[in-house]
Amino acid sequence: MMKNTQFYSICLLFTLLFCTVSAQSQNSDDKKMDAFITALMKKMTLEEKLGQMNLVTPVSRTGPFATKNTFEKLKEGSAGNVYAILGAPKSVHSRVILADSTRLKIPFLNGLDIIHGYKTIFPIPLGLACSWDTTLVEQTARVAATEASAAGYNWTYSPMVDITRDPRWGRVMEGAGEDPYLGGLVGAAMVKGYQGTSLRNETSLMACVKHFGMYGAAEAGRDYNTTDMSRLTMYQNYLPPYKAAIDAGAGSIMTSFNEIDGIPATGNKWLLTDLLRKQWGFKGLVVTDFNAIQEMIAHGVAEDYKQAAEMALNAGVDMDMASESMRAAIPELLKEKKITLAQVDVACRRVLEAKYKLGLFENPYRNFSLEKAEKSFLTKENIQVAKEAALKSIVLLKNENMTLPLKKDTKIALIGPWANDQAEMSSMWAFAGETNTVVSFLDGIKKQNSNVVFSAGSFNTDNPVFIKKTRSYYNEEEQQKMETEALEVAKKSDVIVAVLGESKTMSGEAKSFADISLPECQRKLLKALKATGKPVVLVLVNGRPLTIEEDLPYADAVLETWRLGNEAGNALADVLFGNYNPSGKLTMTFPRSVGQIPIYYNHKNTGRPYTEGKKENFVSNYLDMKNTPLYPFGFGLSYTTFTYDKIVLSDELLTGNNKTLKATIKITNSGKYAGEETVQLYLNDPVASVTRPVKELKMFQKVFLSPGETKELTFVLTPEDLKFYNSQLKWDWESGKFNVYIGTNSEEVMQASFVWKK
Repeated sequence: MMKNTQFYSICLLFTLLFCTVSAQSQNSDDKKMDAFITALMKKMTLEEKLGQMNLVTPVSRTGPFATKNTFEKLKEGSAGNVYAILGAPKSVHSRVILADSTRLKIPFLNGLDIIHGYKTIFPIPLGLACSWDTTLVEQTARVAATEASAAGYNWTYSPMVDITRDPRWGRVMEGAGEDPYLGGLVGAAMVKGYQGTSLRNETSLMACVKHFGMYGAAEAGRDYNTTDMSRLTMYQNYLPPYKAAIDAGAGSIMTSFNEIDGIPATGNKWLLTDLLRKQWGFKGLVVTDFNAIQEMIAHGVAEDYKQAAEMALNAGVDMDMASESMRAAIPELLKEKKITLAQVDVACRRVLEAKYKLGLFENPYRNFSLEKAEKSFLTKENIQVAKEAALKSIVLLKNENMTLPLKKDTKIALIGPWANDQAEMSSMWAFAGETNTVVSFLDGIKKQNSNVVFSAGSFNTDNPVFIKKTRSYYNEEEQQKMETEALEVAKKSDVIVAVLGESKTMSGEAKSFADISLPECQRKLLKALKATGKPVVLVLVNGRPLTIEEDLPYADAVLETWRLGNEAGNALADVLFGNYNPSGKLTMTFPRSVGQIPIYYNHKNTGRPYTEGKKENFVSNYLDMKNTPLYPFGFGLSYTTFTYDKIVLSDELLTGNNKTLKATIKITNSGKYAGEETVQLYLNDPVASVTRPVKELKMFQKVFLSPGETKELTFVLTPEDLKFYNSQLKWDWESGKFNVYIGTNSEEVMQASFVWKK
């Protein structure tokens, strides 16, 4: 015992010494940075400071200085940062070196929306989150950073950590879904992947957490729309992922387009100063979203861009993306004493600090090299990460009569508008991806089974409003011809694989839909395919949950593939033929109909809760359909089955803050295939000072089991897991009874209870 005590004492001493040295080193680095930037700012004119606060793009011209092109501004120094320079690395570099033309030669922040890969394209973030594998998520971001930094970029506008409960919103594809706990883990993993062990590392990109805040709660799922909620809802459900990403070390954060408490985020001092800076201690850079300062005029809180710029600076904005309102208005605002030079200096300093932390003053073009770029892109290792990510993102939603997996000599009719479309395996955010490097579904299947025939079968959509708004094309005569050809192919097959869903033009920014069902022309095709009598495997390609309840009778199996990126075809083939047993779990609820939206697993009870199959009148339920979702949060089938034993608790009555509770459960693979299961633990606090959700995800573990194998998993709970924000917005827990649930998804769970007193 004495030896153990001495050992722990020595360990503690070394830990304290390490922490002290680290703190001193950090303090020393901060002092060096402060001294460098102070000396630099003494040399800067007001115009040069405003240039550092100005972010421009060649993609679009807005604001008071739209008469000059982007590269003129960069060359003269009136803009000190740039984003969305597209093209080959040599072309990107030729623009970035314009910084050398400026008087002080201050390097640019060179940003790009690198959302799910740069050259190696991974599944969209919503799909990747369905892997529930944060190590893999971090790996994908690391690959993206390595590739993009070699091409000359140093900043990415990712991760998007907006929590959303409305799949009509097109940007759900960019986030991790509806849960604050899982969303925070995914956001933090992406930050760590982009930024690596140090921002100064030449392969690191500075992450930008977006969109701050509550952007995912846009009313009616309509992009850029109003957001309105209580502070309690903000703190409990929407703010945690932003905080988690910031705690992971994110160097920057982007304001959102929506309003909070009646004030647009870009001009909201409570949000950007009181909460972000003072409460959370964020020391990084705050940048607006595109033209957000000028858009405060349309919001109705600013008369003109001058007043909008004043609001933004006073709120805590450091950099103006695209509107150039700050650069135009600040000289006059200073003369009128509506702002101070000290405020300008603070904003400019934060921009310069970001550049210093990235090591740009020592090496402005740190990782750029034409030779390195070519060697960094689409490497064998990167493609392997893309393959693993694609496999783990696929969610098996239905598998009647074990339709899947297929035998490799099966005659397959591959039908659908995207079954042989490489471009459709990515999204609107894959700017640098090369279509010819993507493995289509057809090519992936052919590698393992040459006995496959493709037919498109249908147009993307026949929705006349969408066609008119997007200038798409649809022709009924051609549709009938395609459908007839597809049915001829289907009749000669053993099984039909129907690839249906949305095109990539239907999800993403500004891609909101009031109807999220399959387009009617695709639904008609699916019914006709089922009428052939052949088994139908429905493969969904989409960027959001869809309302497919009425389509399920026409599919024997359903695979949700999202948009899988470079390795789409290889991943789908491995799943179809059983080389890989699907393990993905939904991170966003699938509604039965749009009438259920917003729908999410961690909802609250009402004073008149409804229980399925019980009293129908004067309780909180729909009269025309079930309350329950089509597929709940956490749902995902496997080719095998997993059996859960009862939960065993280490104690049922605990007292005190220093105790721990172990919840143990045995999981058995009771099927015929080896497989991976994501075991989910939820908590419920049935009586509290404020109403609590019916369930909240608190932990999960992934376990791989061979057929017949049993493993025992243990979850360790502490009072921290019981905490919530009370009516005073204090993070605390209260004595009482708690319910713990462990299961395969948020609805299919085993239950136990315990009492924990303070």
